[in-house]
Amino acid sequence: MINKILSFYKPALHTDRLPKEEIDSRYKKLRLQMMLSIFFGYAAFYLVRKNFSLAKPYLINHFGLSKSDVGLIATMLSVSYGLSKFLMGNVSDRSNPRYFMATGLILSAAVNFIFPSFPAALYAMAALWFFNGWFQGMGWPPCARTLTHWFCDSERGTKFAIWNLAHNVGGGIVGPIINWILAVMGSLGLIYFWGEESAFYLIFYVPAFMALAMGILLIIFLRDTPQSCGLPPIEEYKNDYPDTCVDDPERELGAKEIFFKYVFNNKMLWLIAVANVFVYVIRYGVLDWAPTYLTSAKNCPQDLARWQFFIYEWAGIPGTLLAGWASDKIFKGRRGPVSVIYMVLVTVFVYIYWKNPAGRFWVDSLSLFVIGFLIYGPVMLIGVSAVDLAPKKAAGTAAGFTGFFGYMFGAVIAELGMGKTVDKFGWNGGFVLLLASCVISIIILSFTWNVRHSSCEISKEKK
Repeated sequence: MINKILSFYKPALHTDRLPKEEIDSRYKKLRLQMMLSIFFGYAAFYLVRKNFSLAKPYLINHFGLSKSDVGLIATMLSVSYGLSKFLMGNVSDRSNPRYFMATGLILSAAVNFIFPSFPAALYAMAALWFFNGWFQGMGWPPCARTLTHWFCDSERGTKFAIWNLAHNVGGGIVGPIINWILAVMGSLGLIYFWGEESAFYLIFYVPAFMALAMGILLIIFLRDTPQSCGLPPIEEYKNDYPDTCVDDPERELGAKEIFFKYVFNNKMLWLIAVANVFVYVIRYGVLDWAPTYLTSAKNCPQDLARWQFFIYEWAGIPGTLLAGWASDKIFKGRRGPVSVIYMVLVTVFVYIYWKNPAGRFWVDSLSLFVIGFLIYGPVMLIGVSAVDLAPKKAAGTAAGFTGFFGYMFGAVIAELGMGKTVDKFGWNGGFVLLLASCVISIIILSFTWNVRHSSCEISKEKK
């Protein structure tokens, strides 16, 4: 029985190649289809993850939880997601993304349907959010596998940047969706009927329905490798043959080989993984606490705070595109310079966001816009750097390794550490933590300034 289940996720078999005259048109069509599939599929993962940030004020104000309590729940997702992104990334490297990614999304939707049933049961919510984090870990790795198989090395920064916008679309759209649903319910008189906490339940149920539908669409539209569709590998199609660190780039690698040959033995991968810790502290320390900080410290109305949450996420769209383009075109595959420049500017606007007096909401909105514009560039480029430094058959594991550090340590500090710091030292203590993380991330990323996408430590050592 188990073998049958596992065989369901095995990489799709190669099929006979299509006639030469059909390859170009078919390739173009499927490349677009793959990008749209993983873009909207991954955006749906964020619908059923970032919705918790909008639920925090309700858990604190209506259900009696402390900031440390909600930080603990969020930390459960960070811990399990970090572990899953790494371990399930290795499974994903040896799986068909069509079914692997869909399974994770559908199971994550299921958790969101159950979660609101325990609004005051701390440990039940923590356990459920832990499972959600594990299923969330099945989202990024199959996208990395898809991108490295359908898009060549020379276009990787730009294509990853385009796909990476799914983070912002999925995470940012939750607030406006909930605002719109509440407005419709209010016009129909349902808010009065269901009570003031109705928004809390909708924050989970609405995204869950959307994620479930997207999981089904992934099964319909997503595919595995070009060869499984009768097409040549992307290197042949684009005439782009990078140093892949392996003799046969199409050979499926074993778990041990991926872990010990291409991940744990890669010094530069360790460096960007550590940098990712501090980038994630800022990313989630600002984003996930924004609704709580704005409403409690800045006297911001709930509906405006949800829109500011949206601003932060969607500002990342042009910022990420610019970062990917600049790393490809201006810095010729070097990701470090863009990351360092972005993080220096992030530091400036985190300080402005902190020191802006209560009531000047436009300054908060502007600060969140700029931070959101900038922070997703380094987040994306660290993932691209990880994929650059490993063979494409190990892309999910390499990216999962940096993600493991980001979520296991960075997001935990941003959630649980930030919550405890604010409880003990107030919001001033929280912002000192954020600014210290900014400085440390800049220092570490500066060591990656001259690392290029063509760098391959392992192959160089062999030579």
